[in-house]
Amino acid sequence: MATLEIKDLHAQVEGREILKGVNLAIKQGEVHALMGPNGSGKSTLAYTLLGHPKYKVTSGDILIDGQSIVAFPPDKRAKSGLFLAFQYPVTVPGVTMFSFLRAAYNSVHTDEKNQPPTLFEFRDAMNEKMKLLGVDESFMNRYLNEGFSGGEKKRAEILQLALLKPKFAVLDETDSGLDIDALKTVAEGVSKIAGADLGVLIITHYQRILKYIKPTYVHVLYDGKITASGGEDLSLKLEKEGYGWLKEQTGVVT
Repeated sequence: MATLEIKDLHAQVEGREILKGVNLAIKQGEVHALMGPNGSGKSTLAYTLLGHPKYKVTSGDILIDGQSIVAFPPDKRAKSGLFLAFQYPVTVPGVTMFSFLRAAYNSVHTDEKNQPPTLFEFRDAMNEKMKLLGVDESFMNRYLNEGFSGGEKKRAEILQLALLKPKFAVLDETDSGLDIDALKTVAEGVSKIAGADLGVLIITHYQRILKYIKPTYVHVLYDGKITASGGEDLSLKLEKEGYGWLKEQTGVVT
C-alpha cells in the first residue's frame, strides 16, 4: 500500500511564501478532505504537489512510497502515481476527448520497453470506464471541454482519473460551480472508482460534497499550515461556525 507524504512543505509564489510547513500523510484507500478559507494555500498545495513551475518549493519534501518527487517534472510525477483534477479545467479547441484521453493514457501506461498500449487496448479500457461512469460514446467526439457545462467538464476529468488509475488523486475544488445534480453525478463517479488502490485528497470550501463522498479524515489549512484534523464532525463544525474559532486558536489574522 503506497503512501503520499508531505513533510514540512514550504512553497512560494512569485516570491511570497504561501505554504509554511504543511505536514500530511495519505495512504491508498483513504479519502482526506482539506478545507480552509480563501487565501489559506489550498490550491497552492495542489499545484505544488503536481509540480507547476510557478510554485517553488523552498524547503520540505513530497514523497511517494519514500521516494522524493520534488525534483520531478509534472509528467514524471504523473507516472509516479499523482493526478490533479483542476478547479477550472482548460478548454482545448480542435482536440477531441478521444485524442486527449488516448495521449494521457499512453503517457502513463507504457510497458517495460517504454512502448504505449495498442489502440485496441486503449479502446477496451476506455469503453470499460465509460460504461462504469455512464458516459455516452458521443462524448469522445467533442473537443476537450469546448461548450461543456460545469458538470460535463468535471465528468470528463473523472473519466480521465478512472483511465489513468493513479495511486493518488488531488481534486482541487471539484465541486466549484456545480449545481446539486452535477455535484451528485461527480460524487457518484468518484465513489465508483475509489477503492483500496486510490488515495484521494479533496480540496473544498464547503461540506456539501462530503455528504456524498465520505472522508476518512478532514483537515483545515489555515495561513499555510494544517492547524486542525479530525473526522467528518470537523467539516460539520466548519460549516456551522466558520473559521473564526481558528483565528482565536492560532492567533493569526488573515
